[in-house]
Amino acid sequence: MDGAALAARMREEIKQEVAELGHVGLATVLVGEDPASEVYIRLKHKAAQGAGIEAIDHRLPATTTEAAVVELVQHLHEADFVDGILVQTPLPEQIDEARVMLALDPMKDVDGLHPFSAGQLYLDHPTFVPATPLGVMHLLTEYKIPLTGARAVVVGRSSLVGKPTAMLLLQANATVTICHSRTQDLARHTLDADVLVAAVGVPEVITADMVKPGATVIDVGITRTDAGLVGDVAPDVDEVAAFLTPVPGGVGPMTIAALLGNAVQAARYRREQLAFPRI
Repeated sequence: MDGAALAARMREEIKQEVAELGHVGLATVLVGEDPASEVYIRLKHKAAQGAGIEAIDHRLPATTTEAAVVELVQHLHEADFVDGILVQTPLPEQIDEARVMLALDPMKDVDGLHPFSAGQLYLDHPTFVPATPLGVMHLLTEYKIPLTGARAVVVGRSSLVGKPTAMLLLQANATVTICHSRTQDLARHTLDADVLVAAVGVPEVITADMVKPGATVIDVGITRTDAGLVGDVAPDVDEVAAFLTPVPGGVGPMTIAALLGNAVQAARYRREQLAFPRI
């Protein structure tokens, strides 16, 4: 499943939408110097600028207090040139991530992490959905993977990927099972999956003998090793699965494209081209 090609097409469509809107501003907040986070921010800014979105970069030292981060977020709420706000996680240990997410304006919450956004997803009326699950669903749609009545297994229960992916699959009428680190006999569940989503960040935790022949396998995990970037799914799974996302080049580009789509959606909410639910 070629996520890079689909993401490139999506970025071109987003570029046209941005041109129609005239301006879309996406502010990112990075606290500290986490190497992986710095890479993610750089890729997001490059993609945003390529799509005509103004990328506004805010970087704070690792010693920054929680109050200072909240103050910056509130300042960005009031800035008319900012349509979307993304606070890169993880945050340093002295900062309560939940409190920072709660401080976000739901109308600018392009990462879909505010409790209001999560609640809207739970109630089947999504406003903003985290970008990785959204990217996964775009891939499934692009490759016409049947979801109605399908057995879907999501390995991972994070608030950023696992849980929202499960909710989206459920809304697409799949029968969904969520597995996690305490699941007993993981293979018993994964072998039933018509659609298997691996999102735990454990290299090659899903092996070929754990996959149903002909299944669709979405590999969300990515880990940097001495041998290079490795996913949650072992390479030999491609001998069993009908569809498989590569690492890299699968879900990663889709995540960034979906984030840019959320930024455009935020701009449309603010310009009242889309009706934002009352809160």
